[in-house]
Amino acid sequence: MSTDELAGSHVLLTGATGFLGQATLERLLSSYPDTSVSVLIRPRGERSATDRLSALLRKNVFRPLSERLGAEELARLVRERVTVIEGNLGSVSLPADLDVVIHGASTVSFDPPIDEAFRTNVSGVASLYTALPGSPHVVHISTAYVAGTRKGVVGEVALDHGVDWQLELDMALAARVDVERESRRPEVLRRALAQAGNQHAKAGPQSAAADAERLRTEWVAHRLVDYGRTRARSLGWPDVYTLTKALGERVAETLWARAGRPLSVVRPAIVESALHHPYPGWIDGFKMADPLIISFGRGVLREFPGLPDSVLDVIPVDLVVNAILATAARPPATGPAYLHVSSGASNPLTFQNMYELCREYFDNHPMPDGDRGHISPPTWRFPGSQQVELTLRAGERAAALAERALLALPPSKRSQDWLTSLGRQQQELVQLREYTDLYGVYARAEVIYDDSRLRELHAALPAERALEHGFDPAVIDWREYLQDVHCPSITATVRRAGQRRGRSTGDRRGSSSKVGSIPSRSLPERTDVAAVFDLEGTIVNSNVVESYLWARLATMPSSGWLRELADLARCAPRYLSAERHDRGELLRAFLRRYAGVRADELRTLVTDVLGDALLHRVMPEATRQIRRHRAAGHRTVLITGAVDLHVAPLSVLFDEVVASRMHAKDGVLTGFLETPPLVDEARAAWLRHYAQANGLHLDRSYAYADSYSDRPLLEAVGHPHVVNPDSQLFRHARRRRWVVHRWGAHTGGLLEVLLDVTRTDARAGTPR
Repeated sequence: MSTDELAGSHVLLTGATGFLGQATLERLLSSYPDTSVSVLIRPRGERSATDRLSALLRKNVFRPLSERLGAEELARLVRERVTVIEGNLGSVSLPADLDVVIHGASTVSFDPPIDEAFRTNVSGVASLYTALPGSPHVVHISTAYVAGTRKGVVGEVALDHGVDWQLELDMALAARVDVERESRRPEVLRRALAQAGNQHAKAGPQSAAADAERLRTEWVAHRLVDYGRTRARSLGWPDVYTLTKALGERVAETLWARAGRPLSVVRPAIVESALHHPYPGWIDGFKMADPLIISFGRGVLREFPGLPDSVLDVIPVDLVVNAILATAARPPATGPAYLHVSSGASNPLTFQNMYELCREYFDNHPMPDGDRGHISPPTWRFPGSQQVELTLRAGERAAALAERALLALPPSKRSQDWLTSLGRQQQELVQLREYTDLYGVYARAEVIYDDSRLRELHAALPAERALEHGFDPAVIDWREYLQDVHCPSITATVRRAGQRRGRSTGDRRGSSSKVGSIPSRSLPERTDVAAVFDLEGTIVNSNVVESYLWARLATMPSSGWLRELADLARCAPRYLSAERHDRGELLRAFLRRYAGVRADELRTLVTDVLGDALLHRVMPEATRQIRRHRAAGHRTVLITGAVDLHVAPLSVLFDEVVASRMHAKDGVLTGFLETPPLVDEARAAWLRHYAQANGLHLDRSYAYADSYSDRPLLEAVGHPHVVNPDSQLFRHARRRRWVVHRWGAHTGGLLEVLLDVTRTDARAGTPR
């Protein structure tokens, strides 16, 4: 093989923006100066193919080349040697003078929906090879795992199966229509509606409906994933990825090689970070083994259903690229050629050995745990897949029961801390489930991929070229590669994030501010934003029941208090049931208790007695935050389901007060409302209308609330703040990374109000 291999060649590269593709493009530009390259790139959103290539050239894979040549020289080199072809596989006109086609475009997810996998890995292959002009040498990038679920040695030969790729493609593409139709059956929709109603009824009917539709679409996606996984396993492959890659090989053989045109099929194993080029440890994103390694180092992956003696066939990306380009320079004389780029035959790394090397690495370089120090990696005992599955199922059941119990508890700092801890455990269980389902079969593989042709091709390299462009897996020192190259590379980002969290926590603990206090940084000064506040639980430490009792008990002798409280207790189950279903129903039911009260007497009572008591119950943190918004020019709005007569004293704090108005006849309250109460989705609808009428930008506005029924209001603004949340809202806020405040722990409630009222009446000489 000459030292100027591929000199003068025109190479078409697909999948150039992927991990393997960008490494191949960089190698062609840095080490093959006499080749020209066409890259087939799809536009994405508003980004053209040219824009995506420009972004690619700024990535780390090109950093050494850019530093060596300079940015301007690299840009000139790309303009001269690289042609961008914008479009999809088979939908564009391709150059007629191609010498080599390296087809690496593929979906690399193990478990995508069946139609998506077939559309890219099978239909895309057929489209490309049908559209290719002339007879260039096609280097088809596959995977070693097309061998399927088998044991023993797998040779570098064509796959032996009788699966009809065209029939499987047709059925896979039709599966989505079938599943979409099935998802609209009444029984499926009823289950989704019931689940959404149980979770989101408090937030309003549209929130529940939206979640029901989300559940339906998730059901479709899960069903299509199950279609692919089950069909693949019924044919002898572990997942739809390996099935479609195997059928992609058959497409290449059928549409390209049978016409006598040159075809080489390259089958890499698990491609991981670079050994040497472009620099040791270069990687783009997390690959197959990386989530397992990181989760192990973070203490999340406490056990895994792998076989300790199975071979984890890892190969550095630069060795794969070198093998691809060496293959491209040597078209097969007759028939397709097959090449395993793997390490299992020449330099095996067992699962047990990988665990021990990674354990040793994390013992010496533990992962940070915020301000809590470092994480000790777990000890794996390899109990077997059955035992891991039983443990996982038990953990999932226990977590579900614990969540239901915690959501039923009254909200408190302790219950919310428990929810936070449980959320972390649930996330760990979800990760373990994903890793077990996706990677378990690979960690239990009892297969060796023969690499005889790979070693023959490497041996044919001139000695001076083999040093830089070789691909012999025997050169890998697994201890050095894992502990000095790969693990430091893939954990670097996680370590930096953990250190930032630790510094942030340390800063908070070192300051004089208390948990839940308002940050000292100023708010942006604007007159086109709103700051919207809920009342009960957010501004005052009370609720609609307490507001009623303040007024009711203040107008009767203390001897009648017990009777009123007993009647309220008798009606409590009905009120609780109404609140669980719809907060508007609670307000309508409860406000009936005002029937017969004179409006002017209630107004006088609030003005003379209850107003001051209410203002004393306002949480200081809330007052400070309202004033900060007003100082910044923001329009402050109070929106509440409480009766307007009760909240009149708070009008001094706000530019706008929106409250429930009681219907009165001849000056006597009837117990009915003038208009429907503004609760759940009605609040968000009112706010959108108000913002439009007043020229306000909701994406820059703020909202403060405490109940899950206020979720639509919080989601309507760009800066949602959760104050003293109920358990369901707290869980939602944690998932959405919203700000959570704990205000007014020292603020009194009903008892202090009644004592204030009694003291006020005593000073005024009112008999009780």
